[in-house]
Amino acid sequence: MSKLPVIAITMGDPAGVGPEICIKALQNDDVRKVCRPFIVGDIDVMNKAGEKIDFSSFHLISSPSESSGEKGIIDIIGLSHLKNDPLVPEKPTRARAEAMVDYILTAVNLCKGGNAAAMVTCPISKEVMHFAGFNYDGHTELLAHLTNTEDFVMMLAGKNLRVSLVTIHCAIKDVPKKLSRELISKTISITYDALKRDFHIGNPRLAIAALNPHAGESGLFGTEEGDFIRPAIKECKNHGIIVEGPFAPDTIFYRSVKGGFDAVVAMYHDQGLIPFKLLHFSDGVNITLGLPIIRTSVDHGTAYDIVGKWEANPSSLVAAIKMAADIAVNRGKS
Repeated sequence: MSKLPVIAITMGDPAGVGPEICIKALQNDDVRKVCRPFIVGDIDVMNKAGEKIDFSSFHLISSPSESSGEKGIIDIIGLSHLKNDPLVPEKPTRARAEAMVDYILTAVNLCKGGNAAAMVTCPISKEVMHFAGFNYDGHTELLAHLTNTEDFVMMLAGKNLRVSLVTIHCAIKDVPKKLSRELISKTISITYDALKRDFHIGNPRLAIAALNPHAGESGLFGTEEGDFIRPAIKECKNHGIIVEGPFAPDTIFYRSVKGGFDAVVAMYHDQGLIPFKLLHFSDGVNITLGLPIIRTSVDHGTAYDIVGKWEANPSSLVAAIKMAADIAVNRGKS
């Protein structure tokens, strides 16, 4: 047990489904086989959630080294004291907002210091994060700042499909303006390196999705393919990367699922996430590539609409924990 990677799991927004899915996921036998998990969060909030789903075996620890990984017990580093906070999803309080961010800051520091092999994040609210004074677009951008990382990539990964995104959270009308040969090349390179190091794939094969229908139809439907995408692909090929494209977006995901490629690089958020979530709505994992630390996350939000119904599905968190453990082991091999 002591040789298994130690994984820090941030509780996420205390008013979201994070506490519930943490309890459910950490009772999963497959999780316990691959890591020693512990939660960074609030013991009072976890106890309250535990009462509703018949679980009470929490163990307060002060450092990851105290985590036993023992089945039937959930270790937790308690940072906040929100026992008297109303925890109303739509009405964030300063204490709740600061606690939510503090879980992330602490987990990052534990990973940077070598006290945890990886961190797995439960969902947060961007509005609540801003309420605490951290004005980032989401987890990914905050983590990049905390680790002084300039070049990073969001990847969504599942058993059947992996997708990396060139642009992330921006309006559709702004995507063409954000694209460049440099940005596309960086995304391809970071994805390729991660597939080799983190997924232990010897010779990764990447497919690049075009921006426009029919890959632009020789400029008839847009020129971005010729202006940026093809030059980026050529540059990466010159550096030894196995990459093909640009392919028509309406067919390339199918080809990848059928085994043609190890990952698809998509130009914008919904281009990649619509096919991905069609296949991996419940068990998809969000990974931040390019960071000096390992970070995976659930591929869903705070789910305020089902908080208190105790019906949240922990599958994505289970998958995220297992993937974090696998990446930690693979990095050790590398």
